[in-house]
Amino acid sequence: MRILLLAVLISLFHPFPTFASTVQVEILHSHDRYPAEGTYPILFRLKISKPWYIHGTKSEGEGLIPTLLSFQKSPGLTVEEVKFPEPEKKKFPYTSKPIEIYSGTILVRGTLSVGGTLPSGSPVIKGELSYQACSSTLCLPPESVSLHLPTIIVPRGTPTKALNQKIFLSARAEKPAEGIPGIRFGAGFLLTLFGIFLWGLALNLTPCVYPLIPITVSYFGGRKQKVGANTMMHGMLYILGLALMNSVLGLVAALSGGMLGAILQQPLVLIFVAAVMTALGLSFFGFWEFRIPSTLTKLASKSHGGYFGTFFMGLTLGIVAAPCLGPFILALLTYVGQKGDPFLGFLYFFILSLGLGLPLSLLAIFSGALNKLPRSGDWLLWVRKFMGWVLMGMAAYMIIPLIPHPLGKSGLLAAVAACAGIHLGFLDKTASGLRRFSNIKKIVGICLVCGGILYLISSAHEREGINWIPYDQNIIAMAARDKKPLILDFYADWCSPCLAMERKVFKDPEVVELSQNLITVRLDLTRRQPIQNLVLEQYGVRGVPTIIFLNREGKEEKDLRVETYVGRFEFLDRMRKHLERSAPER
Repeated sequence: MRILLLAVLISLFHPFPTFASTVQVEILHSHDRYPAEGTYPILFRLKISKPWYIHGTKSEGEGLIPTLLSFQKSPGLTVEEVKFPEPEKKKFPYTSKPIEIYSGTILVRGTLSVGGTLPSGSPVIKGELSYQACSSTLCLPPESVSLHLPTIIVPRGTPTKALNQKIFLSARAEKPAEGIPGIRFGAGFLLTLFGIFLWGLALNLTPCVYPLIPITVSYFGGRKQKVGANTMMHGMLYILGLALMNSVLGLVAALSGGMLGAILQQPLVLIFVAAVMTALGLSFFGFWEFRIPSTLTKLASKSHGGYFGTFFMGLTLGIVAAPCLGPFILALLTYVGQKGDPFLGFLYFFILSLGLGLPLSLLAIFSGALNKLPRSGDWLLWVRKFMGWVLMGMAAYMIIPLIPHPLGKSGLLAAVAACAGIHLGFLDKTASGLRRFSNIKKIVGICLVCGGILYLISSAHEREGINWIPYDQNIIAMAARDKKPLILDFYADWCSPCLAMERKVFKDPEVVELSQNLITVRLDLTRRQPIQNLVLEQYGVRGVPTIIFLNREGKEEKDLRVETYVGRFEFLDRMRKHLERSAPER
């Protein structure tokens, strides 16, 4: 009886269901003990409580949080080849196409790898299941839960007992999800890779890469070899070393999973990153200068013989170029960290490095072509300032989430583009004596200014939605005191139905017009807030979206409550009923 009472109390004080109430994980071993130097199958049974489902391993839309099961690597003991079964596809009113989901009970396959040097004992492997539970009407906050996989390791050749064989045989018959979790090889994915490759090519215009040209030529030119198979091999090893060095960054960011993404959601962190980018951008304008450390330059220019020397040159190139490339790579690091896929992180940075190293690799092969390259001069100073404005734009983009009004967000980016155009095209006096280059500068400046103006105009003409007031208990109390009807919306960026209603319902002209007769308040649950749990408990909110209609006395009209995605017509009907009931008596 006490346990039942405790459970009831816990449910009252936790409006959102906990991990145990939505998804339960059971570990199924294939053997009672695991001999060293071998690989063994292992299963994870995920029981998803009704009416909840979790998303597939691929993020296919706005607000969809993919499911990920990952484990820490320890010396000699790892869980590899984690494969989910084929997901089911289902369309919901708030999605434009069917999405991949898991519901009920599913079996996730994995392989336990035990090294030959691992001593006997009972080590525990730590893992994490990250997912988001939704129903057909609402979504719960994304969760990341720690898992502990106990094992018993014995010496090689020790007899063992097979366990759960029927379940493992049935799991083999199930078709696992094809491809690599989080990766969908299609036209969009290939275009993304091509865009990253072009981004890598563009990074060759940064000031820290240009000084590496004479280093590359002096290294390869000293060989005095004709272009042939041997030279081609050196060029390939050169770019391979660069790609390997930078790809490690992507791998580390991906292995951090959602940690990097969660850190970059904090306002202070966003402001700090934006300040660093601004400082680097100002250095490109000549206010101060970040120089490549002389020790790194000497290390890169030092001659190393053989194929290994060429490979080592490529490795050091990534380190030498880091002072300038770091801010540009930060955006890609953030994206990869949010994806949390190691293969994706390695692949993106590998493709970026191919674009970055291709010109230098070709220069290494055809090292005698240096005299055909444009000399360093005023054009490079102008490019340096252009890249400085790129950094300023990235800094503005980083702090956009902190700006509440949509017009303010677009206005900031438009202002950066216009200022960059005026400075680069008209105020900057670099190479003013070169008529052709001056014309190019003016064309770039006009394009930037016009682009900023057009972007601002298009944003201003975009439908204005309901003017939501951030939640404040005093506003609700004031509305009840002044006998004014109120709408309280519970919203989150990780809620797909919420995002769909924001686009399709809350920006409808008729809905916006009716909302002007109401006080519209929103509690954003995207980030945890101290008052959040108290408000959820007060109104009995189970998930989002939830929209509550409070009458002139501050009491809820419960029959009007919205706890699922509704279209504009249904929402308009509820708004009209709310206004009719809240009309002052004659």
